[in-house]
Amino acid sequence: MRKTLSIIAAALLVLALPALGLAEEEAPVTDIAFILNSFSFLVSGALVMWMAAGFAMLEAGMVRSKNVATICLKNISLYSIAGILYYLIGYNLMYSGVDGGFLGSFGLWAPDDAAALAGDYSAGYASGSDWFFQMVFVATAASVVSGTVAERIKLWPFLLFCVVLTGIIYPIQGAWSWGGGWLDEMGFSDYAGSTIVHSVGGWAALTGAIILGARKGKYGAGGRVNPIPGSSMPLATLGTFVLWLGWFGFNGGSVLALGSVEAVVEMSVVYLNTNLAAAGGIVAAMIALQIIYKKVDLSMALNGALAGLVSITAGPATPSPGAAVLIGAVGGVLVVLAVPLFDKLRIDDVVGALSVHLVCGIWGTLAVPFTDGEASFLTQLIGVISVGAFVSVLSAGVWLAMKYTIGIRVSPEEEHSGSDTAELGLEAYPEFGQGSQKLR
Repeated sequence: MRKTLSIIAAALLVLALPALGLAEEEAPVTDIAFILNSFSFLVSGALVMWMAAGFAMLEAGMVRSKNVATICLKNISLYSIAGILYYLIGYNLMYSGVDGGFLGSFGLWAPDDAAALAGDYSAGYASGSDWFFQMVFVATAASVVSGTVAERIKLWPFLLFCVVLTGIIYPIQGAWSWGGGWLDEMGFSDYAGSTIVHSVGGWAALTGAIILGARKGKYGAGGRVNPIPGSSMPLATLGTFVLWLGWFGFNGGSVLALGSVEAVVEMSVVYLNTNLAAAGGIVAAMIALQIIYKKVDLSMALNGALAGLVSITAGPATPSPGAAVLIGAVGGVLVVLAVPLFDKLRIDDVVGALSVHLVCGIWGTLAVPFTDGEASFLTQLIGVISVGAFVSVLSAGVWLAMKYTIGIRVSPEEEHSGSDTAELGLEAYPEFGQGSQKLR
């Protein structure tokens, strides 16, 4: 009897091996995890791609009607340029053979899924899904620049700068951390890119705004600041909602997995904290505006929401819900304080991108150690300073080189008439623009 029971127990153990993970090569869980991880990259990447529409609508609402068509063209073209450059050089420069150093290799990216098609799912996800998810982040950094330097920069020099930013500057600094470079080995932590994406766009935009100069009439004598209202606050509000939605893919997809219970739980926490940080940012900005200015400005409130989103991006997985609200709220207050500060310095930022993406990108990165015990404030600070210095120096070099060769600013006459008619030969709103006046 005892012998019979032993035989039955042994048979049951053999049957149970796949469930226990001891016969993993025969279990379907590996290919299911591979599929779910790839699916997460693709869907999250599509959400981040949709942020390009958010930036386009936000910026279209914040610029004057005579520049709306141009800003729309810049946003769709910079997204296209980012994709091509990341394929030609960016991805390999960021991820191929960095090995604790400063940059990867030069060369075309090519998909390699031979192992997965042969039944080896150890890569974890389809190579094309990873490339797509990484690429859409590059375009986000370039979108930050377009809003800051809007209404007075020439189209083609701006796009040429985007070539350098997306093909060289962004991938090299990204290799330092996400690519397994020297910052990663130090323990620098930037979950979804408060520094690696947002402040990179901010530093590039800051150097461009300084070298380009302010719009005509923005600043007067004696430090006077003349507000220049945008064309459509409903469009700006729509753009903010689109960006808020896309941010769930931005931060949630940065879990980089969906094939396990742990990954799903982490993603749910990231979604929750991302949403709460945005809410904290807009509410805090509104309160600060009411206290300081005795009224609430819609454009500043919208930037408060974006400030909360940027602030939580460096560490959305570790805070409690309450802490996420506070991190976002600090970002919202920082935006209200930073916008007039940049105006005092006579740095003309059309959409407030410097206050949102640069200032709050720095804040969010430095805030990570408050909720993540494995992060070091000193290491975070080193990462912020090193990335900021690198991006600023290279960006300034590119802006200056173009300024003194091909020129980067439209003429005073073109600025007055608007980039739409001067550079595109059309108007975004022909029924209400200069063309309609000629027909009357």
